Amino acid sequence: MSFDFWKFWTGQTISNLGSSFTQWAVPLLVFQLTHSAVNLGVATAATFLPYLLFGLLLGAWMDRVDRKRAMIALDSINAAVILSIPLVAQFGHLTVWLIYGVTFIQSTVFIAFSAGEFAAIPSLVETDDLVTANGRIQATYSAAQVAGPLLAGALISFLPLVWVMAFDAGSFAVSALSLALIRGSFNLVSDEAKEATTILHDVREGLRYVLAHPVLRNISAMMALINFVGATTYAELVLFATQRLHASKFQIGILFSAGSAGVVVTGLLAGRLRKRFSFTALAMTSLMLMGACTIAFSTMRWYWAAVPLWAASGGLGILFNINTGSLRQAIVPNKLLSRVLSIAGVLAWSAIPAGALVGGWVISATGRVATVYAVIGVLTICIAGFFRFFTALGDAYVDERKAEEERLATGGEAVPA
Repeated sequence: MSFDFWKFWTGQTISNLGSSFTQWAVPLLVFQLTHSAVNLGVATAATFLPYLLFGLLLGAWMDRVDRKRAMIALDSINAAVILSIPLVAQFGHLTVWLIYGVTFIQSTVFIAFSAGEFAAIPSLVETDDLVTANGRIQATYSAAQVAGPLLAGALISFLPLVWVMAFDAGSFAVSALSLALIRGSFNLVSDEAKEATTILHDVREGLRYVLAHPVLRNISAMMALINFVGATTYAELVLFATQRLHASKFQIGILFSAGSAGVVVTGLLAGRLRKRFSFTALAMTSLMLMGACTIAFSTMRWYWAAVPLWAASGGLGILFNINTGSLRQAIVPNKLLSRVLSIAGVLAWSAIPAGALVGGWVISATGRVATVYAVIGVLTICIAGFFRFFTALGDAYVDERKAEEERLATGGEAVPA
């Protein structure tokens, strides 16, 4: 691993620690202001709606600009946006609509930043180290989320809940500084003359690539279904923990941390596991096991028995994400990486707002939060099983090896499918 990668990793770890404060605080703020399952669903929808509205354009934009400079600017915007919530709460009147607005803006900025980050990693490590690098980034990201809710829960003993989010604003400044210290470029330098194109042309080019590629297309379709049915488990976790497990605010923080702890374990093991098992066996089986854990979690009424199940579910889910992300980085040309990530996000994550709203409505109408969680677990197993045995994802390993051979034959650039 290069020294630039370690600088990048350190900055993002600190930034993610701050962001975990906000991720923990926002649903609590919304629940305190509204006490509504529907409003919790709206908050989740506000997070993912920007993928549907702006995802394609932001991904294409990140492929056209200096990614590192753009990411530094985006960190600065995030710092200002997050800081607005404690300032308004202190000197004005905080409403749930302001929280929705800030969540929407921050999510929009995050789409562009993560598209740049996805494309930056192959510039910082060798191809053979992609799964390990992505696993380490995800592990430290989740380690920050383990510590974050616990620290945030402790901080509210001394600070108002809204001011916990000020730490997130400061962490974005640290991230911007770490990016500025990296010497290398996040854009692949090519001697070929680049044809002048419009941003809409670039969006269409990326869409054609993803939709024509059987593995990428099926990954996105499967994730759309998984995210639609599974969005409720995260959107309504505060409600589930409060009603079913009778958890305190501090215990809710522990529950969030447990999910991240599971991700730490699988993130650190991802590289080793990927060398022993094929993409299909590892990624798809992890989703089936996640569904089983969700079913078991839905039956829990004892808080301390629910915690390890939630941890296992989080870890198994992210193991799938690490492997699909690394697969994309391995087989997609660098010039298309930001677009491919944003397109995948639009195709897969746009289902989350609808799923969160539908799930929140069903829980509100029936009052059966545990039953909804159990149904989600069953559907997760069925979806993963179908795509494993009846689609091109069963041959994903063959496609990955073919792309690597083409990359070597063409001097380091993958050949579009």
